[in-house]
Amino acid sequence: MLVNNKYLKYLSFFLSSLFIVYVIYMIFTSYNIVKKQFIDIGDLTYVNQVRSDDYTLRLANHLIKDCKQNEICEVQKILDFVTAIPYKVNESVARSSKQVVKQNYGDCDDKSNLLISMLNMKGYEAYFVLVPKHIFVIINMKENKINKKALFVNNKPFYILESTATNSKIGFRLKYKFDEIQAIIDPFKNKQLVVNSLEYR
Repeated sequence: MLVNNKYLKYLSFFLSSLFIVYVIYMIFTSYNIVKKQFIDIGDLTYVNQVRSDDYTLRLANHLIKDCKQNEICEVQKILDFVTAIPYKVNESVARSSKQVVKQNYGDCDDKSNLLISMLNMKGYEAYFVLVPKHIFVIINMKENKINKKALFVNNKPFYILESTATNSKIGFRLKYKFDEIQAIIDPFKNKQLVVNSLEYR
């Protein structure tokens, strides 16, 4: 039986349009999630869970409250907090800053996400370094009072921060050969850095 009702016809058209808009929105949202969190590295796909949120900022501010804008103090306080979190392998996708702190454990992905998220919230230039079965953070610091070797990326010095080593210090020793470095990533732009030169000195 055909229904000849213009209101029903308009309602049907409206619902159909609404459904199409919803589908387009879901496709766009999914694309943005993939663009912001997933990056292909050779045959592998890395998923980051970095955060730029109020929780991460409040946590970072709390940790460095006594540092009086001293870079070495700030970075070391943040690093100390992260390295004190017990290491435990996380079999699922890396977790957010809040999840790592709340659950009080993490592996190199989880702890590096927490570490770099806090550093980013405080304005530090820091990147992920991916090596076989591991990830660590490198940071550029304006204060050159650290008597440690640095990884020079395109002639710019970066100190290694190892989130999984208890009580580790700024300028952790590089334990990998250059050809083992699979990628250096800016997780907040979700882009792999173009590395023209790499030195450790």
